[in-house]
Amino acid sequence: MSDQKAIISKRATERVRAGHLWIYRSDVRECRAEGGVIVDLCDVKGKFYGKAFYSDKSQISLRLITTSDEIVNREFWLNRLKMAISLREKTVSGTEVCRLVNGEGDGIPSVIVDRYKDVLSIQTLCQGSERIKVLIAEILSELINPVSIIERNDGKVRDLERLPRQISVLNGEDPGEIVCLENGLKFSFHPSSGQKTGAFLDQRENRALAGRLSFGAGLDCFCYAGGFALNMAKSCEEVEAIDISESAIELAKKNAQLNGISNIQFETGSVFDRLKLYDTQKRKFDTIVLDPPAFAKSRAHVEAAVRGYREINIRAMRLLDSGGLLITCSCSQHIDENGFLNILTEAA
Repeated sequence: MSDQKAIISKRATERVRAGHLWIYRSDVRECRAEGGVIVDLCDVKGKFYGKAFYSDKSQISLRLITTSDEIVNREFWLNRLKMAISLREKTVSGTEVCRLVNGEGDGIPSVIVDRYKDVLSIQTLCQGSERIKVLIAEILSELINPVSIIERNDGKVRDLERLPRQISVLNGEDPGEIVCLENGLKFSFHPSSGQKTGAFLDQRENRALAGRLSFGAGLDCFCYAGGFALNMAKSCEEVEAIDISESAIELAKKNAQLNGISNIQFETGSVFDRLKLYDTQKRKFDTIVLDPPAFAKSRAHVEAAVRGYREINIRAMRLLDSGGLLITCSCSQHIDENGFLNILTEAA
């Protein structure tokens, strides 16, 4: 055990035993450590429960690293990164882009690493992971030998940890625009300026599935860079892709051109307005994709988000032809799977 300790409540110890990875400020009885250090988790009697990153700013005070009393050093992080990379080598195929490290899911709290062929994009989203940022970059350089590692720490979530928003090059040079294969299709990526770490990689497998299931006349709503639309174009007769961002539509058009795809019509405009218009016009589609941005970015926005999800799904269902397919998504963390299914049921 180390000298740095956090005394946690009985409720927190029960949560740790149950497998929860976060401990909130209200369950921390005492911690005199500096923000960002690794502390031992103990109850009031001194019993050891694990090691965690400590934050003196966020409501998420402790992020569990391990429940074992082991030394957390360079070798520890090396082994965690090796495990994460090995998992992707076993499970990811047919793409040059993927999420290489997924934070707590890989036992490396609040560290995100996305791979764009031989370029890595990294995010460190809490005080603790910020402290090991350079170390993580060094280890990744040894294991993968990327041409560059870009730091994409410009997200709002860092404000909660009182960390500065910044974009920098940790290794190599800024690659600018690069073209990578995803699901056999070419896409243009900008790791230092695109959305998130350069793109929305979390939907990669769903985009491939949409490509296999789509048919007839397709409609891709909130299309961004055309990820769904390009996959749909392989099996649909024609696809219409809509996004309110002109820059997103221009990027989507560029991606279509990279692949020689000509059966997609790109439109700039509000998806809500366009769905209303097509409902009035009695237009029909065989396949519709709804992949909107997060409508509920906090609990205070849940009620409005529910109304928004209900509206777009009602209108999309009204536009589906008999036997049509609706692929609908939510990335709002405050609306869970059951809640989203209830919204869809009400819409139907």
